[in-house]
Amino acid sequence: MGGPWPLERVRNIGIIAHIDAGKTTTTERVLFYTGRTHRMGTVDEGTTVTDWMVQERERGITITAAAVTCFWRDHQINIVDTPGHIDFTAEVQRSLRVLDGGVVVFDAVAGVEPQSETVWRQAQSFGVPLIAFINKMDKLGADFAHAVETVRERLDANPVILQWPIGREASFRGVVDLMEMKAVVWEDELGKDPHVGPIPPELLEEVQALWERMVEQIVETDDGLTVRYLEGEEISAADLRRALRAATLRGVLTPTLCGSALRNKGVQPLLDAIVDYLPSPLDIPPVEGVNPYTEKAETRPADVSAPLAALAFKVASDPYVGRLVYLRVYSGKLKVGSTVYNPGRKRKERINKLLHMFARDREEVPELTAGDIGAVVGLKRTFTGDTLCVPSAPIILESITFPEPVIFVAIEPKTAADQDRMDEALQRLAEEDPTFVVRVDENTGQTILSGMGELHLEILVDRLVREFRVEGRVSRPRVAYRETITARAEAEGLFDRPAGGNPQYAWVRLAVEPLPAGKGFRFEDETKGKRFPPEFVRAVEAGCREAMESGILAGYPLVDVKVTLLEVEWDPETSSEVAFKVAGSTAFRDAVERAEPVLLEPVMRVEAVVPEPFTGEVIGDLNARGASIEGMEPRAGGFQVVQASVPLARMFGYATDIRSLTQGRGTFTMEFHHYAPVDRERMEVIIYGGRW
Repeated sequence: MGGPWPLERVRNIGIIAHIDAGKTTTTERVLFYTGRTHRMGTVDEGTTVTDWMVQERERGITITAAAVTCFWRDHQINIVDTPGHIDFTAEVQRSLRVLDGGVVVFDAVAGVEPQSETVWRQAQSFGVPLIAFINKMDKLGADFAHAVETVRERLDANPVILQWPIGREASFRGVVDLMEMKAVVWEDELGKDPHVGPIPPELLEEVQALWERMVEQIVETDDGLTVRYLEGEEISAADLRRALRAATLRGVLTPTLCGSALRNKGVQPLLDAIVDYLPSPLDIPPVEGVNPYTEKAETRPADVSAPLAALAFKVASDPYVGRLVYLRVYSGKLKVGSTVYNPGRKRKERINKLLHMFARDREEVPELTAGDIGAVVGLKRTFTGDTLCVPSAPIILESITFPEPVIFVAIEPKTAADQDRMDEALQRLAEEDPTFVVRVDENTGQTILSGMGELHLEILVDRLVREFRVEGRVSRPRVAYRETITARAEAEGLFDRPAGGNPQYAWVRLAVEPLPAGKGFRFEDETKGKRFPPEFVRAVEAGCREAMESGILAGYPLVDVKVTLLEVEWDPETSSEVAFKVAGSTAFRDAVERAEPVLLEPVMRVEAVVPEPFTGEVIGDLNARGASIEGMEPRAGGFQVVQASVPLARMFGYATDIRSLTQGRGTFTMEFHHYAPVDRERMEVIIYGGRW
């Protein structure tokens, strides 16, 4: 297998796609052909390598991004298999953050689907070069040309067709390689040794036109080749590959291939394309970060001799080795036994073990070097988004921001003995998944789990039962409302009574006012010059922050509030931090009550794909749920795509409803868009109970 590979021979890639486009099957085939597995797994049989969680196998979907290392043509390929379901966007996002290139898998029948669009945009925002793989060419209704057209139209991309299918639907058996102008046909069941031969005569004319179009697209991106092409010179395949690689790295062109991963056709040329067209760590710009001491921007090149900079992009609890932290090493090297510095948490950590992961199996390595992706055992205080570096050259790489959870359930352990096990299990799950938040409701004592959607929470609760053997009673999913204020108001807070046997005294006057959406909480002290002890100011702020956690209207967290401390009275003998914390909290709650508080609700962006005859009924149903319809567009095969914004509270159980409205043929995707005020009538229903 060889030692540390030269950086130009390393590829860090992700396989990303819409749910059900065949992404995990493609990853499985890649592992098989690169010799990492000796038996192919299938999603339908639940024998895949990267989907190793029970829930993933049962549902046939990928939930956690699994990192796998494999080898092809003397190159080391580190693959991160990412989820396609919208509830797990955080997994996709943090994977993209550490990848150099990506393979986007599309369904040959559906072409570009809503989630693949979201992922494509995310990849572009991170500047990740992409290859398109049109999968499921053997499926009824598969249409390669149409699928490529959807990539061009919906993604504003410039796909370069490098292959043309031989046969269609059930008779799909191979591809014409346009670079080499040869036919590649897979004859055996396992597809291990494709037969390379002449192009079938009936395809020659069509393929010739496609070859000319491909050459034109590539030479347009390279001035030297354009001149040679216009002078009528024959351009070699090697020159075309070089120019296509450069254009792919700049994001100008997208190499496009086709195949059927399930039928073992088209995977080897995809591996060749990964090696030929996707970037090595040397092809990407040096990673940027901030020096925590000088607060100046610094960069780290992909160089083993540069100071260490590594980003933790995932935390997982492994049943065999415990807590695993997945890292991308950008510069320098990470050695077993060394001590590294986590500048964000101001902690030093020791590296006990380094692993190259092969989904569930692992291989211990003495070091990870620049450009590597691997896992570390033994890091206790490093979390997703943290940077590890050497103490002498501190740097904090840009962290990953995650969306706020929009839905929650309450959970209670079945027995008192389960409580401790449940707390520990939830803490481990929350460490793994930054979009999963656990808190205890002060009023009811219940444990509240918040997440990105119904499926997200369902799977987390399922993991509690199966992996951690914790049984619990779970409430119905509820919407994570927020509260905020719409006006400025002032109030006073007095605390004047004995506490712990001693008299205690504190008086404050403060003002609250609304902040723009997303600004959180701000605290300002205008009592300066009054020689008021700073620890009492901090106590008032702490009282306000605590009161922010449960609002006035219905106990939901308050957001976007600015607090100004205006006046204080204190007594050197009897004032204390506790007294000021309580006085601050009392004044804050009174002020919020006078500041015209409102309830905010999550509004989701919904995209429903429905057969034409049922469009009217689906739109009528969405309107009844309080949706605002934003647009419609036709899709191939007699479908319509309906785009709408709908309050999340009205979307529970929609998966069942849309199926019954469309005879089982309609699908939808839904993602959080923004928080919006709830109208007065519905607000009363939410606060006092009942239905609307």
